[in-house]
Amino acid sequence: MKIIPGQRSDLRRNVLMRRFVFLLAFFAVFFSPLCAFAQSSVVTVSRNLSQLVDESPVVMQGWVTAVTLQPHTTLRNLLTVVVTVQVEETLKGAQAGSYTFTQAVIDRRDAQQKMGYRVGQHLLLILIKPNVYGLSSTAGMEQGRFLITANRDGKKLAVNGVGNAGLFRGLDAQLKNKGLRIPAEAQSMLAAPTPGPVSLEQLKTVIRTISTSSAPQ
Repeated sequence: MKIIPGQRSDLRRNVLMRRFVFLLAFFAVFFSPLCAFAQSSVVTVSRNLSQLVDESPVVMQGWVTAVTLQPHTTLRNLLTVVVTVQVEETLKGAQAGSYTFTQAVIDRRDAQQKMGYRVGQHLLLILIKPNVYGLSSTAGMEQGRFLITANRDGKKLAVNGVGNAGLFRGLDAQLKNKGLRIPAEAQSMLAAPTPGPVSLEQLKTVIRTISTSSAPQ
């Protein structure tokens, strides 16, 4: 069949359009699971503590014992940071002596800083379920990673990467709707007028309360 010039142009445009649509679909399917775990500086929706814990199968406290940068085992062009934690206490999920998770790294600054993880850090981590590529992260990125420190009196405090901003917003009402009660010693923490470091023990008390109503992940 003879193709006239006008038809040839139409065919070329159709081929190019199909290729463009295919590439869009490829990038949407391939990269969208990665972007959720990409940059520590990424802007994420603000979540309160109940939302962070509900979406995560693992909440634990421990010490970072190893942090390494390495290519993904199957996605060779993807750089990852692999973090191993010696677990002190598991607040949600299966008990384990150590826990290792892998997070994608895209931004060069995040690679240089190893996503902010360092050996010797004392952390409380709220970790989401790994995706099909084995990649995970803390819930809400910086919102689910709490650095544990001690004040002058030796009392342990916890603060996440956004200074605990919005951590308890609407939390009391949510828990009451679920029929849950926060112990009296933690009520003052929820009612604090400004964000900032909070008592580690009180924070863990609230997390345990939330975990009792969280659906299995």
